[in-house]
Amino acid sequence: MELQDMISAMVKRVREIFTFFMLAIISKAIGSDTKPYSRRSEAADQNECLSWRLAVEANNLGGWRTVPLPCHRYIETYMIGGQYEQDVKYVVEQIKSYVAGVVVGGDGMDAWILDVDDTCLSNIVYYKEKKYGCEPFDPWGFKAWAKKGVCQAVPAVLGLFTKLVDSGFKVFLITGRDQETLAPPTIANLHNLGFIGYEKVIFRTPAFKGKSAVVFKSEIRKQLMEQGYRIWGNVGDQWTDLQGECLGNRTFKLPNPMYRVP
Repeated sequence: MELQDMISAMVKRVREIFTFFMLAIISKAIGSDTKPYSRRSEAADQNECLSWRLAVEANNLGGWRTVPLPCHRYIETYMIGGQYEQDVKYVVEQIKSYVAGVVVGGDGMDAWILDVDDTCLSNIVYYKEKKYGCEPFDPWGFKAWAKKGVCQAVPAVLGLFTKLVDSGFKVFLITGRDQETLAPPTIANLHNLGFIGYEKVIFRTPAFKGKSAVVFKSEIRKQLMEQGYRIWGNVGDQWTDLQGECLGNRTFKLPNPMYRVP
């Protein structure tokens, strides 16, 4: 009887070991299938967000309002991980190459136009709190931020600005910021960062309230050309900076996948 009990116990133990062994094999098999799939899924998301950003920069994605939520981390990495800065530097190098071929006249009428927000002044710190554009634009929140006058410079553009001024160009900064409430802090912010020597900062006045950026900036450029200025270049982060009338001889688009100004 004791022998039979011993045999039964051994059989039970063998079964337990066998069951444990099979479960380990199944678990490993499932794990090996899941992890590569997860990596493939993550890579697919990154590729889709890259395609989305390319469509934005090429102006092929009309009417978008926010960054897709699945692209939050991708845009964050792009903006603060070094690629955005590298892309801006690359565009600025092309601008400098073009500038080197322009002969500045002696009449003081050779002009360049630069946008302000996310061209001269960076709003990355503000948009970090807005999930880099995944949240809808908050006009009151942005105005409160702009009033602080604490934006950092876009370094490559500050260097370009200095080169343009030193080369004899009249540099006009045209911004959609409201003149009545944001002119003083914006000008102080620009001066504190080294944007000194421009011809004029032109803000949006009540006359352009409710009008699109294209209409507003087209009219300002038209006025400058009617005054006799030759606009050699126009730089902005929004397509609406570079559309409409009186664009100038060349336009240069800086990257900005965080928001769109209609």
